[in-house]
Amino acid sequence: MNRSVLIQRAALLAVAWVVASLAVAQQPLVIKPLAEKKVSELPQGELFWRIETFGSLGQANAAAGKWSLAAQSAGKVWLFTLGPASGSSSKGTKVAAIGPIPRVSANQYLLRINDASGPPGSVTPVHSHPGSEAFFVLSGEQSIRSAGGVKRIEAGQGEAGQGAGMAMQVSSIGSTDLHALVMFVVDADKPFSSRALTR
Repeated sequence: MNRSVLIQRAALLAVAWVVASLAVAQQPLVIKPLAEKKVSELPQGELFWRIETFGSLGQANAAAGKWSLAAQSAGKVWLFTLGPASGSSSKGTKVAAIGPIPRVSANQYLLRINDASGPPGSVTPVHSHPGSEAFFVLSGEQSIRSAGGVKRIEAGQGEAGQGAGMAMQVSSIGSTDLHALVMFVVDADKPFSSRALTR
């Protein structure tokens, strides 16, 4: 095989690798709603999302209060409770308390839990919500890019996100697939998510 054929093959392989890398980078994060409910008021004081695990969905639902949501993800049963950072349920195992969460003022509130996953390089569009969100990363690594800079969240860590109307983009930046739980408290009378203009 002559040298020019080898160079052509090497060039084709390099182009194929770049195209494959760009295709991965363009993949959207997969977002799946797990649980939601509407409430007419929020707890008093600073707001945190308290995260606990339970042995069964029945136990989690039995422990759920007015500002709690139970869901299953990653082979576990979770209970997410909006309120003070302290406290725990009798049959639950406390995993984290994430906050404080920026408050939003509304006539009615939507509490929602989403599951976010994707390979390294996958992203959300630049977007905003009419309220606040918080993240708990189960595996991989996540970045949150906003006007305030870039925050990185590793597996086993949580982070309070942006306040209402703040544009942001979330991406999977680790060497393994991202799997995260995302907690929201937003104005129930407004669109849940809006694409933000980028320059």
